[in-house]
Amino acid sequence: MITPQQLVEKALALSRADGCQVIVSESSDANLRWAGNTLTTNGVSRSRDVTVISTVGNAVGVVSRSNPDADTLAAMVGGADEAARQNGPAEDAGPLVTPEQAPAATGWDDPAGETSIGVFAGLAGGLGAAFERARAADRLLFGFASHSVSTTYLGTSAGIRLRHVQPTGKVEINGKSADYARSAWTGVATRDFADVDVAALDAELTERLGWAARQVPMEAGTYETILPPSAIADLMIYAYWTAAGRDAAEGRTVFSAQGGGTRVGERLTDAKLTLRSDPAEPGLECCPFSVAAASSSMSSVFDNGLAMGATDWIRNGELANLVNTRFTADKTGGSVTPPIDNLILAADTPGPTLAEMIAGTERALLLTCLWYIREVDAQTLLLTGLTRDGVYLVENGEVTGAVNNFRFNVSPIDLLARMTEIGPTAPCLPREWSDYFTRTAMPPVRIDGFLMSSVSQAS
Repeated sequence: MITPQQLVEKALALSRADGCQVIVSESSDANLRWAGNTLTTNGVSRSRDVTVISTVGNAVGVVSRSNPDADTLAAMVGGADEAARQNGPAEDAGPLVTPEQAPAATGWDDPAGETSIGVFAGLAGGLGAAFERARAADRLLFGFASHSVSTTYLGTSAGIRLRHVQPTGKVEINGKSADYARSAWTGVATRDFADVDVAALDAELTERLGWAARQVPMEAGTYETILPPSAIADLMIYAYWTAAGRDAAEGRTVFSAQGGGTRVGERLTDAKLTLRSDPAEPGLECCPFSVAAASSSMSSVFDNGLAMGATDWIRNGELANLVNTRFTADKTGGSVTPPIDNLILAADTPGPTLAEMIAGTERALLLTCLWYIREVDAQTLLLTGLTRDGVYLVENGEVTGAVNNFRFNVSPIDLLARMTEIGPTAPCLPREWSDYFTRTAMPPVRIDGFLMSSVSQAS
């Protein structure tokens, strides 16, 4: 079978365009599922995706295929070359990234990384013990685990040869009472499953199901609310995904300044907190160079291979940077700050832990899971969504019961200004966006005024 490196070199040799870039992504995947306290299915798979990007003058042609062979590759390159000849000038056209602008190349000749069902060996043992505890307590456990090792090879006619191996894993578990009247969720992200503590996850579910033994109906309204790291991650990720510098400069987002330009340099909150990304963040390591199969307001095919470093998006409560390609940075006057595949929120001086927040609460909601988040208004970044698998009432320092679900309406940017306590930051798994973005570290936070707009019948 032709190797990824051979595919890259063959495609570059076949191209008759002015410039050519080839992206090969090799993915090795494994999964494990369980239901009703029993392991049910498992599987492994492999896939290969190839993208050829040709440039003729300022025009671009792109062709992508899954699992192409050597014969198919010639047609792909010819198609990309011809599309570039037929297309008009690309708005973001610019010189291809040079090796001097890319990170130091390592491991180009190495094979793609692999995973196997064996990655779940320790997890399966922990689940077996958890299943026994659940049966004895008349509880049910449902969930799944997945592990992917994706290897990206990038080669260009400008001389770049880069390789990156990205492991991505997660575990999600739902605990339910035998009559299905009570439900709780927990989950963690991991690179290799060596750090997954099933007993701790099961203990968290057991505690939350115990809290739900008492049901407390509540009306819609604005409540003081405590959000664990997973819940705040879902909101901050959405804010990050809408932080395109160009969109802000054109007046279309919450990061647009009145009268024109962006809000970079504006204070968003009095809290001394930082929202940042860093390809080298320990435990959250991600690709240190840009990879894009298509251009958008947040990415450019002309930036492929560009080195990325640590970037503060919010620094000490002030908006410090927005996401910019080389093209949009030149257009808006911002810094060249490509999107990075992790996100960390931290206070300069962390406050109480989640348990300490609960212990210091007179009356508030504890909101553990957000679901079905959708944008309502781009200008304010107003989001709506549902709660699921765990809204609890905290009274006089204790969780006293589970509350019905709600539909909420909040803006994550507005919430930054209403965080009255920000705890210590720790790695977490977002519930809503875990299929797309797993590398996050967030603190628990206390919000002064979280709008539950209506009662929901969702369960």
